[in-house]
Amino acid sequence: LCLSSSPCYVSDFDWSSIDTSLLPSSYKTNSQQEKELLQLADHFFQQYAHLCPDRKPLFIYPVNECGVQKFVSTTVRPTLLPFPDMYYWSGCASFVCDYLIMEPLKCPLTPPSSLYSPTTILKYQRGNCFDFTVLLCSLLIGAGYDAYCVHGYATLEMCSLDQTQELCPLLRKPPEVPEEEDPNKYRIKYPLEPQSKFLLQQQAKKEEETESAEKEESEEEVLMEVGKPKRDPLHGLRVHAWVLVLSGKRKVPETFFINPFTGNHHSTMDECFLGIESIWNHRNYWVNMQDCRKGCKDLSFDLSDSFCWEIMLSESNEPSQLPTESPKEDTDDMVSDPSDALEQWGPCMEPIGFGTFVCLTSLLPTAEYENPFSQGKKVILYDKAKLEKWAAYANRDGLVERLTVYADSDRTEELEVKEWFKHREDLLYMREVNKQTQLITDHFSPGHPLLLKAHSYTSLEPETGHTVEFYHMARVDGLCKRFENATEMTEYFVGREDFLHMRHIEFGERDKKTEKAGIAADANPRPIVQIKEYFHRNPEKPADEDIEERIFMVIDDIIQLTYHLELHDTIASKVVFCRVIGREKREDEIFLSRENTVKYQPWSSEKHKNMLHLYNLLWELRAEQKELKQQVRDSEAEV
Repeated sequence: LCLSSSPCYVSDFDWSSIDTSLLPSSYKTNSQQEKELLQLADHFFQQYAHLCPDRKPLFIYPVNECGVQKFVSTTVRPTLLPFPDMYYWSGCASFVCDYLIMEPLKCPLTPPSSLYSPTTILKYQRGNCFDFTVLLCSLLIGAGYDAYCVHGYATLEMCSLDQTQELCPLLRKPPEVPEEEDPNKYRIKYPLEPQSKFLLQQQAKKEEETESAEKEESEEEVLMEVGKPKRDPLHGLRVHAWVLVLSGKRKVPETFFINPFTGNHHSTMDECFLGIESIWNHRNYWVNMQDCRKGCKDLSFDLSDSFCWEIMLSESNEPSQLPTESPKEDTDDMVSDPSDALEQWGPCMEPIGFGTFVCLTSLLPTAEYENPFSQGKKVILYDKAKLEKWAAYANRDGLVERLTVYADSDRTEELEVKEWFKHREDLLYMREVNKQTQLITDHFSPGHPLLLKAHSYTSLEPETGHTVEFYHMARVDGLCKRFENATEMTEYFVGREDFLHMRHIEFGERDKKTEKAGIAADANPRPIVQIKEYFHRNPEKPADEDIEERIFMVIDDIIQLTYHLELHDTIASKVVFCRVIGREKREDEIFLSRENTVKYQPWSSEKHKNMLHLYNLLWELRAEQKELKQQVRDSEAEV
């Protein structure tokens, strides 16, 4: 039952065929101090079985890969790997779940009969939940966390690594911050429209009847629906192992669980965890004496409380206290007290070997760490989603992760695809593809030659609809966004000294004769019909001198200016320069008369009403129009 429900199970590996000849002698025999420790563990086991006959047997001294019994605490080997991510619990957890291949327990109701060393598990890159847990706990303790291996019970989905009913973590929305209520309690409250209480009661009764009918129908549909998980007959009996991280060390604010199969963080109140039998670290072993009929919700994790936790080595009164220095003596030296032996097997803050444990760093070179997927890639199935992972440099385009979102639970109709990249020359780090609209959005890291931040498009052909975002702080012109299609272009600016915040350009159709002649688009540019610019208010200028909107109608040869309003003004000042009818236009000539100038400046001073001022203004506008046309051509070329 357990094997058939495990989507990630790989059955083509035979553990009995592994080569143990090269393992150290400490794997194949027990030293005198280990024998004494096993005697103490057996005595503890017998006492527990006598006092708690209804409880399941403890998982306390299984055999290792050489068939030799070992106390579980000696299998946990604290190690700090020389990689930055491995200093944090999230990096350790993601490495373990990516590097190892999950194998379910042979019997879902009992713990395994053997517990292999982390050395062997790393070498063959596979293991069950206990192997995952011991390796992850070794890395976490080495990184300074107060971590423990947990032997307990969990749901079928967690034991079999079935995430097809869960929402993908990448699709989870952050919690919404509630809006603050208006602190003004003295504001006027307007009365609501009067309503009949009798009509409201009748309406409520109808709603209750319809809701009850809908519930009955929905329950019938749920019972008939195939995709929903059935009730597990072994619920509460399935054995699982995971990691417990206590608060305190490494500034961990709250105690939490880590599922080693997924590397996910879980609250101790999570309903997926159904009970705990025992926990252990590299120094001691504790048996849970609390009631788990409600799962792990009400459990206390104060290990110093003897009513809640029965400790094996009572000499260690402070279980989470670690020695300040690593032991310098050889582990082959004999010690008389078994508890002293555990004290000697303290965590190593340097990546060095301890006794029967070969250092993990020697088995994990940088190339292996950077390529954690033994099968080339990893595929995780979620509810209406599929997540694929690759190692860096595995794909030529730098693809390392792909999330596909589907419309149905059978994952047949794609809605959206997100891809993440690393180590690309163009600094592309994410691509989003909407399968319904075929809209593609590329996201770039800072440092792109064109200072790109994002690029949205449906086709890479020019003039087909492109939206480009820039890192505007790095650009001289303050451009933050540009949209362009066949007929128009819109640019948005931030933080400019001239207070320009938007520019809109309209294009006309190209000359059809030149298009038919096969002339390239660069040699046959689109004619510019109109350029509009919008400005924010400049507080240092009077409103009737501060332009809000500027329109250059290039083909019609009209320039229109609209000024900002003062606080109590209702109509804005305007100036329009029109083309003189019947007179040929020359670029080096400006013809200004009262007939081709329309102005309405009711709030302006006398100097703005004379023709000389308008003549100088028109000269400036003509020069700026010429510069603007060149800027538009540069923007087209940049797109």
